[in-house]
Amino acid sequence: MSQTTTQQAQAEVASTATLAPEQQMDVLDQLMKPEIQESLNVLVANLPKLAEMTTILTKTYDLVNTVANDHVLIDDIKGGMEEFVKPISDKAKGIAQAAIEANDRAHTEETTIGLFGMLKMLKDPQVQKTLRFAQAFLEVLAERQQQKR
Repeated sequence: MSQTTTQQAQAEVASTATLAPEQQMDVLDQLMKPEIQESLNVLVANLPKLAEMTTILTKTYDLVNTVANDHVLIDDIKGGMEEFVKPISDKAKGIAQAAIEANDRAHTEETTIGLFGMLKMLKDPQVQKTLRFAQAFLEVLAERQQQKR
């Protein structure tokens, strides 16, 4: 690692040597500024950390690049997500279709539901299940409202 750093530093010195004289003076003028010297001291002090971070970032980049270009892995992830989402989507579509059909039936039937009709409906297991759910739901809401006070 230090050998490559030394080679890079030598290459930079060589490239600086090929700069025009006025550009070399600009670089030297910049290096004479105290804030630039302080910044360079901080950079030199943190070079081991920066080298470690660069290594980690390079490995991360290589991993992400490999994953992004692996079409088999992408297809597998896509297939897995579809298997996960499909049952939820199918259930939501079924509920939406039932709601639409119920709405259509409610609009086409003009009969009024009287007291005896409601009593007859109370015997239906689905109505009982829905009423139990509604009662439990309202109890939970009431409890939460009490806790907020």
